[in-house]
Amino acid sequence: ISICSLLTELQVILCDMCTEEDRKPARKTCMKCEISMCVQHLQAHLTTPVLLQTHPLTEPMELCGNTKCPQHGKLLEYYCLDDMTCVCVSCAIEDQHRLHNMKTFSTAHKELMEKLNTEQQALLVKADDENVSLEKWEKSEREKLGRSSVRLIEAVTNLRDIALTSVQSSVSARMVSIKTSRSSMQAAQKEKDTFRFLQMYSQVHQDVEKAKAVDLRKGLEPGSDRNKLVQEIREKGEKMVEQAVGSPHLLTLIVQESFYGKNTIS
Repeated sequence: ISICSLLTELQVILCDMCTEEDRKPARKTCMKCEISMCVQHLQAHLTTPVLLQTHPLTEPMELCGNTKCPQHGKLLEYYCLDDMTCVCVSCAIEDQHRLHNMKTFSTAHKELMEKLNTEQQALLVKADDENVSLEKWEKSEREKLGRSSVRLIEAVTNLRDIALTSVQSSVSARMVSIKTSRSSMQAAQKEKDTFRFLQMYSQVHQDVEKAKAVDLRKGLEPGSDRNKLVQEIREKGEKMVEQAVGSPHLLTLIVQESFYGKNTIS
């Protein structure tokens, strides 16, 4: 979080045009004039066509110098969609951004918010699909690991838990990326100030891309190391049963309450 954002959250932004004795809360901040204005003093910016078109207004904010281009010293008033950064007019028409996809702050805010909403829905669908797939996989593995005799229920159950705990740990670690992207998107969607939204969008985009790349089923497919671990444990349990009871027919004895516990992959 930037120092400017913290200052804005900790204090009420007052009108810079009111007299010192009677300063009212600001309604908007003009990034070009670098002043915050109350409802009364804001009228000129709202009713004068030239000011309305050329003076970008934001939610009240403490100006800490980050509204100007560090290279040209000019007001940041455009957003480069290619580089996901705020730029000034010189950056847009002269330097490395001149051939890039440029938008005004308000247009960029609207388009990127729509994109975030779409990506959020896609991630929700992806998470639901992954959970259904994982539930099917876990049910299948529980059934395979459940084919043991009553005498060795405790031993085989311990082996089963080792296998499933390993899988659960791996899945939980990969779920962090999805949860992080959700938090980032929700924070961005709640940010009403256009300038602060655009400043934070690049990190949000990175979090979303990481979440898109997550494959919760990775490592569980046939032939994978983790799948081999489950297979090895299952075979080891079956051998233990055969050696203990001397009859493979007892492998059909299944104790449902032991092998269909409440473990879930979350």
